Amino acid sequence: MEQAALEQRTVPRENSQRALDILLRFQSVFGLIIILVLAAILSPVRDGNNVFLEPRNLLNIIRFASENGIIAIGVTLVILTGGIDLSVGAVLALCAVGAAAFMTRYDLGTLPTVLLVLALGGFVGIVNGLVTTRFNIQSFITTLAMLGVARGVASLWSGGYAVPLAFGDGEGLAPARFKAIFGGQVNLLGLEIPAPVFYFLGVGLIASFLLRRTGFGRHVYAVGGNETAARLSGVNVDRVKVIVFAISGLLAGLAALLHAALVNQGSHIDGNGYELNAIAAVVIGGTSLAGGVGTVVGSMIGALTLSILDNILGLRNVQSEYQAILKGVIIVLAVVIQRQRR
Repeated sequence: MEQAALEQRTVPRENSQRALDILLRFQSVFGLIIILVLAAILSPVRDGNNVFLEPRNLLNIIRFASENGIIAIGVTLVILTGGIDLSVGAVLALCAVGAAAFMTRYDLGTLPTVLLVLALGGFVGIVNGLVTTRFNIQSFITTLAMLGVARGVASLWSGGYAVPLAFGDGEGLAPARFKAIFGGQVNLLGLEIPAPVFYFLGVGLIASFLLRRTGFGRHVYAVGGNETAARLSGVNVDRVKVIVFAISGLLAGLAALLHAALVNQGSHIDGNGYELNAIAAVVIGGTSLAGGVGTVVGSMIGALTLSILDNILGLRNVQSEYQAILKGVIIVLAVVIQRQRR
């Protein structure tokens, strides 16, 4: 009798624990669903239409999520190794100024500009990685210093003012092709899909494959899980760290191309605070700041969640100060959930 009673109490406990494990494992998905439902409920209604659910508004949400999401993917790789990259917003500013300057001041075409901007972003990332590994400096310090350096160089390069982008043919004009490639739209099933969305999805697919299906990806998780054990197992830890920082810088450069095409300029103040948004997306997506645990898909969902949150708060005319407070609370909750999962 006592054994049967014990088994009856154990089964519900196991079921509830299993449900909790599923909830914690897919926290980013459930968080996205909750935010979506709340946004649809709280959305203002104009002319009988739910503003949030209008196709144009939903496409804008995805477009704005794409830029932050691409940066967040690069930051995810760095965090998975146990590091952090605080320089991505400043690197975006530097690369955006570079993109505008290359086309309008140096009269370069689209392809040379794209290659140079990506190379510039990757180079800054390599510097971050080399300084961190060769001098055994915490990445927090290295990238914080690079944040200041990159913004300073961007300011000197731009003369302290935004470098405007006007598109067309002729001296001082950027190629219209650049705008079409990075800021245009693609008609798909009758919907005008913003070009950044395809870059976001493409980068996400490549990064997910890299982490899940290659030896390099396994090394990334190994370094973040236990750096000493990874080194003793023959993993070139320093090389892995340099590569992830290089990828993070390169993706910040790609985001800069999208940003410059969207706002039609390159400025030293572009990307201000983007590093915090990227880290927030990574944490909301379930990646552990301690390293070794997380996914690219989770970070992509985190970026989309933040974009929805910004959108609905904007539609409700909530002050930016309250938006920042709410984001901070969500980040703390995400970290608490991660600890419960562990």
